[in-house]
Amino acid sequence: MARQIGKEFMEQTKYKFATPSDQARGLPQPPVEMDIGNPGLVIDLPDHGAWQADISLTQAILQRTSVRTYAAKALSLTELSYLLWCTQGVKSIEPHLVTFRTVPSAGARHAFETYLLVNQVDGLEPGLYRFLAVDHQLAKVEVTGSAADIITEACLRQKFVKASAVTFIWTAAAYRMTYRYGQRGYRYLHLDAGHVCQNLYLAAAAVDCGVCAIAAFDDDKLNAALAIDGDNQFAVYVATVGKKA
Repeated sequence: MARQIGKEFMEQTKYKFATPSDQARGLPQPPVEMDIGNPGLVIDLPDHGAWQADISLTQAILQRTSVRTYAAKALSLTELSYLLWCTQGVKSIEPHLVTFRTVPSAGARHAFETYLLVNQVDGLEPGLYRFLAVDHQLAKVEVTGSAADIITEACLRQKFVKASAVTFIWTAAAYRMTYRYGQRGYRYLHLDAGHVCQNLYLAAAAVDCGVCAIAAFDDDKLNAALAIDGDNQFAVYVATVGKKA
């Protein structure tokens, strides 16, 4: 009988198998954001408050659906700023290096980094970017070749990735979560991904956009495209965004 990896994971991450976490052992905690290294182009995003939603939360919930066909129309940089703030916006940073954001996260660990495949955003060159949530900025990520082609290929050639105005890619900096929760923290990473993507669905309604969440991708190819190791940091979830056709 084939190994049932999913069931094994759920069994082995039960509380009864937990060992003391690095936090419990008194080790220093990881930073709230991955180091950007030597960034090239860094862009200050417009104030997220510059966009005022004209749709009620109830309307956004009722209209929520996955949309895979988009108009050939760009998002504004202000609209993108609003979507980034709604999905990973930092409301405050506490002295003990904990961020409080616009989405819930187990223990306020907020282990996600946001990458963007930009296809059509006014004021941005097409390409790959990383959201610097603490300073509400974008950093350009250099890619050899066409970022759109590479990311689309990693997403199993789903054409709407390339047709989107922007595609969000959320990666997990695993130790930020496992530092507190050990191996059980891997469960929480996937729960947190759902919180983030639902916020994107609802916020997109305010900017007349559709969203389609994607869990079908080649993990190794996508991690390689983002130049991350797939071990300490790895892709968890993807979502396309574009103006409604």
